[in-house]
Amino acid sequence: MKAPEIPHDETQRLRALQVMQLLDTPGDEKLDNITRLAGRIFGVPIALVSLVDQDRQWFKSRQGLDATETPRDISFCGHAILNDEAFVVEDALSDPRFHDNPLVTKNPNIRFYAGFPLKSQSGHRIGTLCVIDSKPRNFTGADREMLRDLGELAQQQLQSVALATTDELTRIQNRRGFLQIAKLSLASANRAGHRAVLLLFDLNSFKQINDELGHEAGDRVLKLFARCLLLCCREADAFGRTGGDEFCVLMHDANVESARKLVARLVGQIAKAKADDAIASRLKFSVGMATSDPDQNQSLDTLLATADAAMYRNKRRAGD
Repeated sequence: MKAPEIPHDETQRLRALQVMQLLDTPGDEKLDNITRLAGRIFGVPIALVSLVDQDRQWFKSRQGLDATETPRDISFCGHAILNDEAFVVEDALSDPRFHDNPLVTKNPNIRFYAGFPLKSQSGHRIGTLCVIDSKPRNFTGADREMLRDLGELAQQQLQSVALATTDELTRIQNRRGFLQIAKLSLASANRAGHRAVLLLFDLNSFKQINDELGHEAGDRVLKLFARCLLLCCREADAFGRTGGDEFCVLMHDANVESARKLVARLVGQIAKAKADDAIASRLKFSVGMATSDPDQNQSLDTLLATADAAMYRNKRRAGD
């Protein structure tokens, strides 16, 4: 078996996938329509929209498969994201890359695979639309064109889902997107008996920056803070711009110490930015923290209210 190579743009690719915040989210009916259609057109039992994460592939839409994810190192989709064209394996048992792959020798007994790479808005290949059969088969040029057409539809839908929940200025999640992801993350933490930590950030003297330097400078500060926050959050953290100069992070399976480390990383990133961008010298923030107790099954609204009150106490102490 040959594990898929790591794409040359892997860091940027994973960052693009993280920004879209599609992983571990509910299914999408429009994507399900596309995978159902793909299954019917090609006459295959399995059709998927797969997103290739750091160590796994996770299925945003799936037909004919119970699993929600599989390891990346045995995935066919990990190979498919290495190029822009369809990746086709007509008979996996006769292919030295896959003949002893557990997805071939065991359930779901893959013999045929065809996957078309799907891209983020920034052009990075984040996953595939793929069709799978337990029997070998030929895949014609016309088949490749049809898969590409369906793949482009799936790509448009993935991007539209992400855009509806993306802040236009900072390109991270907007309030709607953050609340959707954070509610799911908090519910998951509560079910698993894990704590979660919510951090609410508010930029200090932001109105003064706008008044003195103009709204363009204010926009640069917002984008700079969002970029620094993105670099500091863990892969599993939900984060977004939830108001004019307000940002939130929900850390799954975290505690006060790990939250403080994130804030310290953020301070460090902003300090680095100040060396390259004069406007960064105006970037300061106050932060409030709220920690969930899984035994109390607290709501996200409760954590937001607690963190908001803590943030304003800190803001008053800072004299802003």
